[in-house]
Amino acid sequence: MTRTRGDLCPGVFRPWPADDGALVRLRIPGGHVSRTTLAALLDVAETYGDGHVHLTKRANLQLRALPLADGAVPPEVVEAIRATGLLPHPDHELVRNFLVSPLTGLVDGRADLRAVTGELDDRICATPSLATLPGRFLLVLDDGRGDLVDRSCDLGLVALSADEVQLRIGSSHWGPVVPITEAAARLTGLARAFQQVRDSAWHVDELPVPPASRPADPRLPAATDPPSYGDVAPGVTHLEVPDGVLDRAALDALPERLVVTPWKSLVATAG
Repeated sequence: MTRTRGDLCPGVFRPWPADDGALVRLRIPGGHVSRTTLAALLDVAETYGDGHVHLTKRANLQLRALPLADGAVPPEVVEAIRATGLLPHPDHELVRNFLVSPLTGLVDGRADLRAVTGELDDRICATPSLATLPGRFLLVLDDGRGDLVDRSCDLGLVALSADEVQLRIGSSHWGPVVPITEAAARLTGLARAFQQVRDSAWHVDELPVPPASRPADPRLPAATDPPSYGDVAPGVTHLEVPDGVLDRAALDALPERLVVTPWKSLVATAG
């Protein structure tokens, strides 16, 4: 596919001019966030926006109805957002698009992907050329429970065991089986390779020459549904967030340790 423009995926420094004002999106790879941090972001929403924090299907956070001047959010709003700690890599803010099994490392799953996610984020943000990846470019990491195995992606992995993963290259192509300790480096390399050949493409699936595909490993899991709301395991609870919208009353009732999910909900954990 030939694109005639760049993507318009919103961020703090590239807000979307919606009907109610500026919309900005904050990426949180892996979805882990504290209630304290969400409360600070809600302070920004109440001071400058519509008074809510909105959850997205990519497990990101959005603020709406912010002021907009000459296509930008005013500096005082940017500084208020920066003070929440949710803008650690300004140059790469648009490309920290990672979907990760929300329960990984908390309950079940074949592998704990939290360390892989952190390393992948560090590697991508340490690579200047990757700051210009399309804002729609998505990495999807399934810990072997199957909750994200059927999600479309540009790159990703699925855990086959505690020690091995199979890489994903595009939505329908499989890469090699590699040790989990190599996964972040391999995915970063693939992202760099895409950046070198993409021309105007936003996604791996749009490349004129499809990537080489390996056979799907027989250990790959079947797709599974999201967990039901309520207690998932001792100390782990899946919380419904109506319409994916958090206000002060809802936030005040939450525990401190939270995970934003791609189902516009939250996982609360005691540990």
